[in-house]
Amino acid sequence: MAYNLKSEEDVKEYLKNLGTEYRFGCYNEKKPEVCHLLGNYLEAISKDFDKAGKVYKSNCDDYNFAKSCLKTANYMVTGRGGFKASEEKGLEYYEKGCKLGDADSCFRCGLLNVLSGRKLDSFKTYVKGIGQLQQSCEGGNHADACFHLSSIYIGPKDNSSKTVPHDMRKAFEYGVRSCQLGNMFACANVSLMYRQGDGVEKDQAKSESYRQRALELKRELENNRRTINFQEGLKPI
Repeated sequence: MAYNLKSEEDVKEYLKNLGTEYRFGCYNEKKPEVCHLLGNYLEAISKDFDKAGKVYKSNCDDYNFAKSCLKTANYMVTGRGGFKASEEKGLEYYEKGCKLGDADSCFRCGLLNVLSGRKLDSFKTYVKGIGQLQQSCEGGNHADACFHLSSIYIGPKDNSSKTVPHDMRKAFEYGVRSCQLGNMFACANVSLMYRQGDGVEKDQAKSESYRQRALELKRELENNRRTINFQEGLKPI
């Protein structure tokens, strides 16, 4: 059936049929990727967060679908989808998603463990978080994970706290990687490192190049924000 997506009635019919298709693919054919799409549908179209949370959790628990573990964790941390807010439970699902190879999950559990390790003065937890951030950055090309690793290695020079040693060379390497992946703050930091000779030999030309890249990414972000058309969407179906 052909739909006229400029017609509100046709759009509603299309979305209704899409929901039916996702339910069949999930519940009858038991396809994990379709179950995740059903969760997204319930979240974004139906606005039924409780049902979406149940679908995501089941898809993570029963089928080990990494992105559903990430979604479940997000819901648990924020207390959405019928879950009681619990950073501890959310961390469990972030870590499961990470073990299943999801870079976003690795980034989030890594960040939580680094922060928790600092707060509780637990070097073991802190180092675990570093490893998860590295997995996200190096294995998943996650720009924010690389940026946070760079920031961590910039850390205090005295190293009086139980953290990784101050290492500007590693800070530079992770900063470059993050910049290449599109993090404007990393580009700005790398520009400063080249200008000051921190972790790399001074190079004013490269410093300026990275500064311009940071400005370019900043402009792109601002343009994207201006062009996004926020809509209320259809009523839940």
